[in-house]
Amino acid sequence: MPPGYYAEPFTEDERALLSRFFTNVDGPVYGIINLPEVVKGALFARYSRSPLSVRRLFLDEFVAEPEIGIRAIAEAMDADASKLGLAKARGLYDRVFNQYGDDSVAQLGGAHIACEQASNVLTKVLEWGRLASYLEQSTRYIFYDKRLGDRYRYHVPRELRDTPLEREFDRTMNAVFDTYSELIGRTVPFYETLFPKQESDSAFVWRSTIRAKACDDLRGMLPAATTSNLGIFGSGQAYEMLLLRMRAHPLREIRDYSNMMLAELRKMIPSFLTRVDVPDRGGAWSQYLASTSAELARHAEALRLDVDDRPEVTLVDWDPDGETKVAAASLYAVSDLPDDQLLAYVRSLPAVERDDLIRTAVGSRTNRRHKPGRAMERTSYRFDVLSDYGSFRDLQRHRMLTIEWQRLSTRHGYTTPGAIDDIGATTAWDEVMERTAALADRIADIHGPAVAQYAVPFAYRIRYYVDMNAREAFHLLELRSQASGHPGYRKIAQEMHRLIRDRAGHRVIADAMQFVDHDDYALARLEEERRSAAKRAARGIADR
Repeated sequence: MPPGYYAEPFTEDERALLSRFFTNVDGPVYGIINLPEVVKGALFARYSRSPLSVRRLFLDEFVAEPEIGIRAIAEAMDADASKLGLAKARGLYDRVFNQYGDDSVAQLGGAHIACEQASNVLTKVLEWGRLASYLEQSTRYIFYDKRLGDRYRYHVPRELRDTPLEREFDRTMNAVFDTYSELIGRTVPFYETLFPKQESDSAFVWRSTIRAKACDDLRGMLPAATTSNLGIFGSGQAYEMLLLRMRAHPLREIRDYSNMMLAELRKMIPSFLTRVDVPDRGGAWSQYLASTSAELARHAEALRLDVDDRPEVTLVDWDPDGETKVAAASLYAVSDLPDDQLLAYVRSLPAVERDDLIRTAVGSRTNRRHKPGRAMERTSYRFDVLSDYGSFRDLQRHRMLTIEWQRLSTRHGYTTPGAIDDIGATTAWDEVMERTAALADRIADIHGPAVAQYAVPFAYRIRYYVDMNAREAFHLLELRSQASGHPGYRKIAQEMHRLIRDRAGHRVIADAMQFVDHDDYALARLEEERRSAAKRAARGIADR
């Protein structure tokens, strides 16, 4: 342990017990292990209201109860450690959270959950929250030509079950996936001929690159009903908010899925989810969300406005004084002056000195992971975007910005990759788009536009806005413009960067985003695959 830290004294029995549940017994930094999440949350809840260390709280309040005792617990641990202090922790949690309303306690325990066979309508709902981590199966690297059981990987909406449209939905989806599978068989050989394997490339690197290129081109044919697998790690609070939103959703798949998630989460973190289905708590909350959304939808239906003709990406709002404010904010943490006084001072400077302040705050960046500090959060940009659904799916996963989207439909048309014409598949592509559009229209007429989304392929455009501060813009634009990115969202990132520079006039900020890549690439992933192969080789890992 470094000098200067107090080593808390424990008896030998206490040390033996603590070593089972803490990563060390002496140091000031330690992890809590082998305990239920609710116990960890309850420990931290008491932590915020006690001068004692977590280890001492554990011994005094979770173990050393008269009816438990250290010796009794030590004996019980070997039988079932998972039940250690569980009843007491739940009681404490209920008092703190439910009685006193300390919602921060719900951030202190979490769980991993696998969400499989979820439609691409549902996955966007699952990934809406900011306070969780998500990892989704990628349509950019996986072919969807194999069946799962007796059907292709698509979800049949509950709203269509046992209706005349169910059979039509199945026929259309099967035809779409049959065409997708047939075009995979044509696109891969096309790219293999166009980009023959080089001697320096392993078969694995070359195949992976060709596969990714084919996936990029053909994923636009996949319907939103296509199922995916998604892993989530979140706190109790994140799951509670997610489930409340899902229970308020108009689609049956999403409401049904929320019930399955709640059942499984209650096996892991039950005390964190007690309010979700209580009628006057979570029930009232979900009803509030549902009724508010329905009322706004009624207002939107009354609009009689024509859609403006505009570019794919439009910068709709920004602060003309943004760079001045960023320059002033860069001085705040290193000075002792009030915020408004710093702003007045910076406004009095010549423009060249203000620009130099921003460049100093940015510093010397040697890679895109070197991000400027929070001064860049002083100005923001709001973009209205109309892109294919596939590109939206990738941009939607950025949670440190504000993004809202409209319902997926066929009204804005669809995109067609150039390779589709190159392999002579334009007619097949257009037939899929027209057939699914006709199905979506029939579903919308009978079951409403929300259910119709399932029939719409990724190639159709969806409208959404992206509102982000300059600091997040560094992350999103530099990441999503990289050579290995999908051409659809690369173009969006490049245009956003251009608009920040030319439309907003924030040239110093735009120039500092030096890792935005505006080049075009024929086989974008090849260099990244080569770098990955070199790293694997350096670790002694052979390519498959």
